[in-house]
Amino acid sequence: MERRSDIRNIAIIAHVDHGKTTLVDELLKQSGTFRENEQVAERAMDSNAIEKERGITILAKNTAINFGDTRINIMDTPGHADFGGEVERIMKMVDGVLLVVDAYEGCMPQTRFVLKKALEQKLTPIVVVNKIDRDFARPTEVVDEVVDLFIDLGADEDQLDFPVVYASAINGTSSLNPEKQDDNMTCLLNKIIEAIPAPFDNSNEPLQFQVTMLDYNDYLGRIGIGRVFRGTIKVGQQVALMKLDGSVKQFRVTKMFGFLGLKRVEINEAKAGDLIAVSGMEEINVGETVCPVDHQEALPILRIDEPTLQMTFLVNNSPFAGREGKFITSRKLEERLKSELETDVSLRVENTDSPEVWIVSGRGELHLSILIENMRREGYELQVSKPEVIIREIDGKAHEPVERVQIDVPEEYTGTVMESLGERKGEMVNMVNNGGGQVRLEFMVPARGLIGYSTEFLTQTRGYGIINHSFDSYKPVFGGQVGGRRQGVLVSIESGKTSQYGIMQVEDRGTIFVEPGTEIYEGMIVGEHTRDNDLTVNITKMKQQTNVRSATKDQTVTMKRPRILTLEESIEYLNEDEYCELTPESIRLRKKILNKNERERAEKRKKIGSKS
Repeated sequence: MERRSDIRNIAIIAHVDHGKTTLVDELLKQSGTFRENEQVAERAMDSNAIEKERGITILAKNTAINFGDTRINIMDTPGHADFGGEVERIMKMVDGVLLVVDAYEGCMPQTRFVLKKALEQKLTPIVVVNKIDRDFARPTEVVDEVVDLFIDLGADEDQLDFPVVYASAINGTSSLNPEKQDDNMTCLLNKIIEAIPAPFDNSNEPLQFQVTMLDYNDYLGRIGIGRVFRGTIKVGQQVALMKLDGSVKQFRVTKMFGFLGLKRVEINEAKAGDLIAVSGMEEINVGETVCPVDHQEALPILRIDEPTLQMTFLVNNSPFAGREGKFITSRKLEERLKSELETDVSLRVENTDSPEVWIVSGRGELHLSILIENMRREGYELQVSKPEVIIREIDGKAHEPVERVQIDVPEEYTGTVMESLGERKGEMVNMVNNGGGQVRLEFMVPARGLIGYSTEFLTQTRGYGIINHSFDSYKPVFGGQVGGRRQGVLVSIESGKTSQYGIMQVEDRGTIFVEPGTEIYEGMIVGEHTRDNDLTVNITKMKQQTNVRSATKDQTVTMKRPRILTLEESIEYLNEDEYCELTPESIRLRKKILNKNERERAEKRKKIGSKS
């Protein structure tokens, strides 16, 4: 069967922050896809606000460039394992991958994660050693590390014979020689045309188009993005949609789009090998196959990674509910969660006995916290509970998710890190001294032991440590306490505004989380106690003014800076009896039971219940 020489389909895969998106920018600019006068933002592919702020790719995106007579379709994939559901499906759409590896950092946990997915699909790899201009770049060692990783992941001989291109995406240069760079990306583009196999041209056979991603648009409704695996598809054609549940629905293709640069271009026809977007079918889902009405043959269903973490989302019922948000009712929250399911296939939303509470499951803390952050920015108010790992039953036994953790730390902190991960049931599998006083440690740790660990880790390593982790497998549940917060909290006993005097009275009892002049309510968490029990405090107290003055009385005293928690830190910080209240303006931690006496009564009942 002949191949189409005019097209190549590739995905760019890498660990987070190794430069995939910047590389795509350069390929777009240098291929002449943009007009001379077109303004192009940096990291143009990261289109939503959170992606731009955090410098990470959350949603897989497709673009295409023309190089000579060839159209190169490029998929930019996320590097975080939390968005691994995206990566796995993208691999089905392409014939080859560019594996981007940082010339200094080398192979990282997510490099392993994304490469494993690509090799399982038997895709042709090209390795791009990026950031070659960095100080301390070590391209030769990094290529050796990549070879070891390929062998470790069971690559076959053809895959091991991969071409290597050395590049600096930020400078827009590339070459086949690590010592000397050409001042353009032509070398990489030529290598893509030469090494990545072109798709087979079987456009005369019956149509098969599989949906790998979803998009939603107010005018067109649901849009299925995917690849035409064989045959041709035309606008206005009546086709059959093979549903996941085995049923078949017919629909007419109303609009079709191809990709060029950052735009979608309307097209009338596509054939085998093309990556396209199709609208016209309201209930289209990821993994479903579109084929002719008279030749119904479905492609194998795509496997989507199961969620590993769940949280309870509930309507905000704190004393400050409704002050800052536009959408606060259970109906609005439910609509918003259901609309997220339209495009996010790794998310699950379950109703509970209460109409104001939902259980939301996702691929990890980052996955769920980005959903929460988006909701806050859109004007929603809600509360969430402590994240919990999802326990699965395998062969009649309870299993929990285990993560592969890779840590880079200065030598002097290795003991502390090993001890703290040991307490969290971590098992060390590898230790490499990289020279220069840096050590790389590898552990297998139960996922619940990592909830809330990153803050502790940064404190232990004074901010010098780097931690990365990705899901590895399910293992039988570990016995005993794993992780969890050791400190108690300072809980406000009053409602009102915090005062400098009130805060200074309790400063020596722990770390304060709020600034003077903050409005607080009874039961709100205002700090961390130095001990392991909770303490109720009054930080709204004002200083008693007397008319007696003395020379030494009112000397200036300095107040410690409060520790302001980010969204992720707040969620990780929670205990079972606490909620995190989220509004567009504020993040507040609170006890589930706000009144001190009621809390104590509930605690007593719990103790009596556990004894009996």
